[in-house]
Amino acid sequence: MSGNLRGALFMTLAMAAFAINDSCMKAVTADLPLAQAIFLRGALAAAALGLIGLYRGRLRLRFARSDAQRLGLRSLGEVAATLIFLTALRHMPLANLSAIMQALPLAVTLSAALIMREPVGWRRMAAIGVGFCGVLLIVRPGTDGFDRWSLLALVSVAFVVVRDLSTRRLSPDVPSVSVAFLAAISVTISAVFLLPFSDWAVVGPTQSMLIIGAATFLIAGYLLIVMAMRVGEIGLVAPFRYTALLFSIVLGWAAFSELPDAITLMGAAVIVATGIYTFYRERKVGQVVATPVKAPLHLR
Repeated sequence: MSGNLRGALFMTLAMAAFAINDSCMKAVTADLPLAQAIFLRGALAAAALGLIGLYRGRLRLRFARSDAQRLGLRSLGEVAATLIFLTALRHMPLANLSAIMQALPLAVTLSAALIMREPVGWRRMAAIGVGFCGVLLIVRPGTDGFDRWSLLALVSVAFVVVRDLSTRRLSPDVPSVSVAFLAAISVTISAVFLLPFSDWAVVGPTQSMLIIGAATFLIAGYLLIVMAMRVGEIGLVAPFRYTALLFSIVLGWAAFSELPDAITLMGAAVIVATGIYTFYRERKVGQVVATPVKAPLHLR
């Protein structure tokens, strides 16, 4: 099996793991308060990442001042994105939320061009514009099909952009597992501050299994996506991140009896098509500048 084929397989499995994590969190937050669920999952994920980092000898907590500042900004983006994403997930179909999140590569490309002055040609800019039209098809502002929680999903995308751009500016010697560990700790601590304003429910066997499953698949997704980026060319492997939408549609139907309507599917198709074209253009010109999975640290 070639490196690119293995990378595509690892990326696909990573997207499946993240989709299962999201499904577990959506199911468990139907019974448990959101802050409690985030705290319990975060504590398990942080412990696992800490052990992985110690085992590999890559867990560091002291960094240069510039990296520490970027890590602080990244953690802020991670915390806000996680809280907003999971809040939206409680109130809207999994597939619809996943479809909106597929606009992330386009949003990162645009932000990198505007904020970091990275070169983006007119073809990619046109693709970004078309992709965001696909987002409008899903959100449908001003129509009967408008869902206000979709706007919350867009806010989550904005904070993920902050997270990913901050990650891109970290020094190469900052271990990925250390970044992920700090992000997990940050999300868990944020939940601790929210606990006094939230109820604490009894955790039964079903909720326990869902939380353990969410943490397990979250860590599995992280490890698989790192493996994908190490064995394959990013321009060929990265488009397989869009398989997350397929997994979300299947899991949303199987677990929650949710299916997106035709307009949502059309918008998702536009986003995916323009995203893949953007990856293609980046690979063609030798500029992979807008791939969030370059620093694969998802802790939503």
